[in-house]
Amino acid sequence: MLKQRIITAVVLLAILLPALFYPSYVPFAWVMLALIGAAAWEWGRLNDYGPRLSLFLGAEMILLCGLTWWLGLLQVPLLAVWIVASAAWVLGGAALLRVAVPGWPRVPKGLRLVGGLLALWVAWLAAVQARMVGINFLLSILVLVWVADVFAYFTGRAFGLRFTRNKLAPTISPGKSWEGVWGGMAGVIVLALAWVWADSAAQASDPSLYTRLTERGWWLLLISVVFLSAMSVVGDLVESLIKRSAGAKDSSGLLPGHGGVLDRIDALLPTLPIAMMLAFL
Repeated sequence: MLKQRIITAVVLLAILLPALFYPSYVPFAWVMLALIGAAAWEWGRLNDYGPRLSLFLGAEMILLCGLTWWLGLLQVPLLAVWIVASAAWVLGGAALLRVAVPGWPRVPKGLRLVGGLLALWVAWLAAVQARMVGINFLLSILVLVWVADVFAYFTGRAFGLRFTRNKLAPTISPGKSWEGVWGGMAGVIVLALAWVWADSAAQASDPSLYTRLTERGWWLLLISVVFLSAMSVVGDLVESLIKRSAGAKDSSGLLPGHGGVLDRIDALLPTLPIAMMLAFL
């Protein structure tokens, strides 16, 4: 399993890093297009749509993103999209976590399908537009999610249930604790402050998300990164809820040792559009 994880990670990095750092955003947009198409296929499978229809959904997602690209919407400010998507994630995420696993099958199947595909489409738009803003800007969003996850894991392992009696969401993800969430928030605050200092020291021509937020006040930076950390947890829990309802351990086996694409991008689905909203509101 460890060998599989290492090989898969190396292959993914060999594809993603050249696309990310290429002078043009186009290679990155193509790589993200493939990933989002695969995630749409997984979404169909998790919602019991069968192999053929799931493949159709993956192809449909690729066509939708491609049409968006062809129509030139990537060059258009999409603040209204980010606001609507952010509100949907906050309200919808809260509602889903409230009803937990038993509540998911009660959501109309068509609404589940459309909602999931729209979330993937918006995530693709946000990721590509963030790359168009700049590599430093996009990385500051991606690294925030990874740092929140890593700090939450190790803090949860070290201090889980030391200060609270109840786990975060025992019926959805029994391994997560409130201490882990707080550790993740602390980690992203340290990350944000360090990144702002690094931007200033390097006189970055491509400001990070954190530097953009500090231009409107340090208070906004602190509130925003804590909020983004919390929403990354919501994205992770929502996908876990859906997998439990479907009786699946992973969203698929596309990434040996890592599960599926949705397993790797679940925390980014709410975080990307919310970060875009906060940066450009």
